[in-house]
Amino acid sequence: MSEQTVTKRGCFITVEGTEGVGKTTNIAWIRQCLLAHGIEPLQTREPGGTELAEQIRALLLSPRDEKMAELTELLLVFAARAQHLAQKINPALTAGQWVLCDRFTDATYAYQGGGRNLDKQTISTLENLVQGELRPDLILILDIEPELGLQRARLRGEPDRFEQETLAFFNRVRAAYLDRARQNPSRYLIVDASQPLDQVQQQIKLGLDNFISAGDTAI
Repeated sequence: MSEQTVTKRGCFITVEGTEGVGKTTNIAWIRQCLLAHGIEPLQTREPGGTELAEQIRALLLSPRDEKMAELTELLLVFAARAQHLAQKINPALTAGQWVLCDRFTDATYAYQGGGRNLDKQTISTLENLVQGELRPDLILILDIEPELGLQRARLRGEPDRFEQETLAFFNRVRAAYLDRARQNPSRYLIVDASQPLDQVQQQIKLGLDNFISAGDTAI
């Protein structure tokens, strides 16, 4: 009888942070760090990642005259996530591929829970419904004072619907991110994104190297 090969589940890494933290640049760096370890991740983003989920993303980010109800926003986020998981993330992880995602459910707790003050138990209920037991293996939080981040974000062009929010909103978002990291420090890596880029990337590389060498991943 031939032995059946069992494919190990891939590792799920997410990158979080408020506006202007440099996620795009640093996700590209994270990818390079993983490639240096012989790991080629599937790179994706939230909201979005599939054709349908990207259409929902456009609904969420585009400024409009009609005010979007907070519960509508929350349900749209999880609708996009359900599609993303079904079509892209779960198949990749099951096949043993690592997944690198720009934002995931921590962003929902931060933006809708912290920023919008929505009930965290409601978010948790939707999280369990949509994700089951799936949680990221490592969450990198690029942390910065929101006022500095917003100054950086304004240089990119016209603000989207979220970037138009107040400084107080983003202070609540940041506090929610840091609170989640304090509750489960072994799963989070907080990176000081206010430093020069080379120092930010040194922090990221060290954190990833330690994570991979710890032997708790599905390499």
